[in-house]
Formats: sequence, C-alpha cells, structure tokens
Amino acid sequence: MTTLIVGLILFLGVHSLSIINEPLRNRLNASMGEGAFKALYSLVSLVGLVLIVWGYGAARMDPTVIYVPPGWLKHVSFLLLVPVFPLLFATYFPGKIKAKLGHPMLVAVKLWALAHLLANGMLHDLLLFGAFLAWAVADRISMKRRTQRAIPTLPATKANDVIAVLGGLAVYVIMVVWAHQWLFGVAPA
Repeated sequence: MTTLIVGLILFLGVHSLSIINEPLRNRLNASMGEGAFKALYSLVSLVGLVLIVWGYGAARMDPTVIYVPPGWLKHVSFLLLVPVFPLLFATYFPGKIKAKLGHPMLVAVKLWALAHLLANGMLHDLLLFGAFLAWAVADRISMKRRTQRAIPTLPATKANDVIAVLGGLAVYVIMVVWAHQWLFGVAPA
C-alpha cells in the first residue's frame, strides 16, 4: 500500500503545483527553462504513475474490504463512464463541449473516479479513485483564481464535437468489451 501512496503523492503532487503555489511553479519554469521544467515534471509524473500501477497491483493481492457496494451501483457506474472518453477527446478537439465545460478533462476525471468509487469498496480503490476525485475537485476550484495556460489543441470547429463524441464512444466500447480486462485484469461487465 505504501508504494501506491508514494506514487499518488508524486503523481498528484506534481500535478498540484499550480493548485498549491502557482507563483512557485512559474519561478521554477523560468529559472530551469521550459524544456528542463517539463522534462523534470514529466519524469516525476512517470515515476509516480509507475508506482501507482505497481502499488495498486500489489494492493489488489491483499485487499482490505471497506464496503461492499450493492450490485445496482455497477449499472450507475457504467452510465457515469459513458461520457468520460468523449470528454477526454473534447479536451484536445475543442468545440461546443469544451466551450461549455471549460475543462472537460477534469469533468472526465471526476466522473471516472466517482464511478469507480461507487463500484469498488476496497481500501486500495478508495485511495486511488478518492485521491484522483479530490485532486480534480481541488484543481477545478483553483482554476477560478489562476491564469489558465494554453494546452495544445486543434483549431475549434463544429466537427470536433462529432469527433469527440464518436471517437470517445468507440474507445468506451473497446474499453468495456476488451481493453479493461486486458489492461487491468478486471472485466467490467
């Protein structure tokens, strides 16, 4: 469980730099240079992600049950997960979805985390998905007080919403039918 926690601290910690102290983030970026800052940021994120995957896998071998969700919550979880991939696509294919939501990736992370919290009651699930949900909520709240940095996207067009929805739904179907089992060893259905 310690590996999972350290991974979450590293991954979400570096992703929380703007939430906690944006001036520090900007000073580091300026003093190190953008390339070096991004390289270090990426390295810490990657190490954190690897530790999360490793720690979560290890924790699944010795689970601690916190609660047993009723079976009907699995259906609620499936519904909450339907928009997740379209929202991720909408982050990089800007259109009306992105304009309406502001930051569709954070909405996607919140839905993903909440859906998994509803369907899973083990301690390692609560740590992983609870941490991501808390981070996404904190990040969204903090966005109201800080300047948004541009993220690389395609030019905004009406077609982007169609691409986001159709592409996202296709990935959702692939994930449910095959990829979730292949990637995580758990069949969602």
